[in-house]
Amino acid sequence: MQVVWREFIKDRIAMISLVIMIVTISGVFIASLFFDPAEVMKISLRGKYAPPSAEHWLGADVGGSDIFGQLIIGAKNSLLIAIAITLITGTAGIFIGLACGYFGGWIDNMFMRIIDFFITLPSLMIIIVFITIVPKYTVLTFILIISLFGWTSIARLVRSKSLSESRRDYVNASKTLGTNDFVIIFKEVMPNISSILIVEATLNFAGNIGIETGLTYLGFGLPPSTPSLGTLVAYANNPLVMSTYWWVWLPAALFILILMLSINYVGQALRRAADAKQRLG
Repeated sequence: MQVVWREFIKDRIAMISLVIMIVTISGVFIASLFFDPAEVMKISLRGKYAPPSAEHWLGADVGGSDIFGQLIIGAKNSLLIAIAITLITGTAGIFIGLACGYFGGWIDNMFMRIIDFFITLPSLMIIIVFITIVPKYTVLTFILIISLFGWTSIARLVRSKSLSESRRDYVNASKTLGTNDFVIIFKEVMPNISSILIVEATLNFAGNIGIETGLTYLGFGLPPSTPSLGTLVAYANNPLVMSTYWWVWLPAALFILILMLSINYVGQALRRAADAKQRLG
């Protein structure tokens, strides 16, 4: 932790990004407790494209629904979906990568061929097809479909790191003493690559937010009745809204931009902390 903290102290942008990321994410979850999604999405034609005011802090959309409420609830939905996908893909990738790197042999060959197959697929197009053909489409279905294609990169990374770790002397000594393979993998090998796992999870989290908002923007994510950052940004497709009613789409676009930049700067600082050759402090 001292190494990580020194890295943030040396990199002022990363420190500011860390503060912004913590304040933004915690602020969204706390603020969402004060909004009722049904009330936020309530249609009021008299408030159509209402500009920012005391009643609507960030204005209203075409249906008169409050933009600020949609921004808070939409951000919470996007963050929860990204967290769920990161946990699922991270867990699957770590288990498979550790098994491939530690055991090698036919297990490594089998999973590497499967990973190679998934990597060659146009995953975004296939995700859209899956979302289109699934009859009962829910948020859980959406998370599982994206997770199906998201575990391969972390599995490859963990496999390469655990492959070198499993050849080290401390692992051979544990095997000679008769220590269980499960114990060696999760209590000896995994802690030694944990810094890489944290960095990868952080950057994957940012990527998963982008995938969710991108698919919703294209109309293949959350339904229009559910607030989402992608839905708000999609209003910019209308030239009239783009040029005249900037408050409908600009807050969500700025929110995504600031959050993505913050997570990426934090991820880069964590990556430098994990690699002694790149450290600033």
